[in-house]
Amino acid sequence: MREEQLKALLQDMSTEEKIGQLLQVAGTLFGEDSLITGALDYFKITQEELDRTGSILSISGAERLKKVQDACMAKQPHHIPQLFMLDIINGFETIYPVPLAQGATFDPDMAEKLAEMAAREGSAAGIHVTFSPMADLVRDARWGRVMESTGEDSFLNGKMSAAMVRGYQGRNVADKGRMAACVKHFAGYGGAEGGRDYDTVELSERTLRDEYLPAYKEAIDADARLVMTSFNTLNHVPSTGNKWLMKKVLREEMGFDGVLISDYGAVAEMVNHGIAGDEKDAAELALGAGVDIEMMSLAYVRHVEELIAEGRLTMEQVDEACLRVLRLKNELGLFENPYKDADAEDEKALLLCDAHRKLAREAAAESFCLLKNEDGILPLKNQAGEKVAFIGPYSDNHEVFGSWSFPSDASKMVTIRQGVEKAGMEADICFCEGSQMFGADYRLKDGRRFIYDAGKKQPLLDEAIAAAKEADRVVLCLGEHSQQTGEAASRTDITIPEEQMDLLRRVAEVNPNIVTLVFAGRPLELLEVSRLSKAVMMVWFPGCECGNAVADVLFGAKEPGGRLPMSFPYTVAQEPCYYNRFRSGRPNNGTLEQSFVMGYIDQMDRVLYPFGYGMGYTSFSYGPVRLSGDRLGDGQTITATVTLTNTGDREGTETVQLYLTDLFGSVVRPVKQLRGFRRVSLQPGESAEVSFDITPDMLSFYNIDMKYTWEPGTCKVNIAGDSATENSAVFELV
Repeated sequence: MREEQLKALLQDMSTEEKIGQLLQVAGTLFGEDSLITGALDYFKITQEELDRTGSILSISGAERLKKVQDACMAKQPHHIPQLFMLDIINGFETIYPVPLAQGATFDPDMAEKLAEMAAREGSAAGIHVTFSPMADLVRDARWGRVMESTGEDSFLNGKMSAAMVRGYQGRNVADKGRMAACVKHFAGYGGAEGGRDYDTVELSERTLRDEYLPAYKEAIDADARLVMTSFNTLNHVPSTGNKWLMKKVLREEMGFDGVLISDYGAVAEMVNHGIAGDEKDAAELALGAGVDIEMMSLAYVRHVEELIAEGRLTMEQVDEACLRVLRLKNELGLFENPYKDADAEDEKALLLCDAHRKLAREAAAESFCLLKNEDGILPLKNQAGEKVAFIGPYSDNHEVFGSWSFPSDASKMVTIRQGVEKAGMEADICFCEGSQMFGADYRLKDGRRFIYDAGKKQPLLDEAIAAAKEADRVVLCLGEHSQQTGEAASRTDITIPEEQMDLLRRVAEVNPNIVTLVFAGRPLELLEVSRLSKAVMMVWFPGCECGNAVADVLFGAKEPGGRLPMSFPYTVAQEPCYYNRFRSGRPNNGTLEQSFVMGYIDQMDRVLYPFGYGMGYTSFSYGPVRLSGDRLGDGQTITATVTLTNTGDREGTETVQLYLTDLFGSVVRPVKQLRGFRRVSLQPGESAEVSFDITPDMLSFYNIDMKYTWEPGTCKVNIAGDSATENSAVFELV
């Protein structure tokens, strides 16, 4: 449909129709099962209001959505098709590693391929829009939704988020196998105080602009067609009603011209915030801020007409919002084909197909972060006579897909036992559950509960101890429950459940040769785990190919490719912790011997495992940083180079990381900032020159006058394998 036709349609619509296009409701209201992420009992919508809605969330299935689309279009006066939206966060049916684990790959190309795969499956099932990527900067492991981000660094987040947008949307969202991406949550959602979901965010404008906004901007520059508002307040104003944030920053400065949608119930929740006296006030604030679609509250449909009559809103504001919704439907090609790609036969062919499983398997191995490998215990020997015991509640567990993953059949997730047995091991392998997930009844989110069976404890433990005594190597498969992470799963305790830690301690008493695999959607306290294990590997929540990928990596067919996308603390009391913090006037040298310096008197001022850290099965050495010049001016480039050498005895891949530090500025600058990375594969003994071009804009920031610029001064270049390693050179920015 041409633009003039869209505008003609808009002019022919009644006010009620236009406002109806601005409402999104859950599929439950159409008699369909759907995911509910907020209270529904209050949602008393009339049939007439339901008939005018413009979009539906959280239902899928080609035949089901075709029927819903037909029924809705028949009732809609102008037969305008519905938009179907869904949280496709890390795969539709073929579940791949959670976003935080994708961040660990430091591989935007992989993220793009995964998003493209998810779009093929989701669009075949009738979905038009995914609520992904989440570009929120996350620095506090207590916050459950760190799982949905790619980590604590805005540069990495920006590259990964933009790649996901390209993967979902391709060159044209109307193309077969593509869907529109919705960047979330704008803005600063990851800065929630205390790591408490939905809580206040308190950021200076400089911090917001320098550190939180860049990743959203990269995703928007990749042409994401939707943006979602965040639940939090910013500068004491809820984002959903924040006119400065949405109109000036998002629309004017960032140039976003797509659809702005609220999060679930966020418009009405401004009443709870205390910035709106009632839902009528909330509607005025949200539409006035440019929010086009209200998700799961009724402030618009109940009050916008009245607000127009009172002069508090204008018809032009409604028209602008409605036209953006109609344009999105048009961009997706829904006026010509309201089903888009929904096709039951394509669903059967694509969902969990071999090619998709293969990619998910590759991604999982690439995301695994090896944190310790004492005595080269990994990779494990796969030879006759070698005895390996796999012990723990994740040794044969299908629920390895994390929160925000909704496979129709969890039994299709490959467990570690299934993957190892399928690999046809020559080694003598056994499997024991060892312990239950928790040592008592435990309340999970969404009303779920884990029910503890006290009678199982001793038999499980006895079996595990007996197996550990007989084994040459023990692989402990431990971690947090998949529903201990994600939305509404903030935690003050980020340890592995005590029941599992007790299992680790008891096994360590009889066999010191322990490899611990950690399942999690966030950084955990791993000090004791590391002390009791010869090897520790984060496998996150790897998805449907978990067991196959674990077998590949443990026995050396592939190496663990991940590098930490978030810093891992010694203790939760250090949270939030992140590598690129500001320098202090009283710096700490990382020991407890100093007095009156920044830090704690009972904990060293460093983390257990730093951002960017990870090991493979070989070793690498870095030569000194060499610069092509020592002065860098406007329009110029300096090339920084290191010689990277594989000093081990097998092929491996190193993630080479470039960090820059502005040593002096008109405002305090971070100790260092990631500004480039590259994955380099080398044979044993092979060397390669790895170079990065540095330009002045890579050192730009909001200066004392809130001008985005770079300033002359001395700068440092670090090129190394993680954020804590020093291998540097300096130059002058002039």
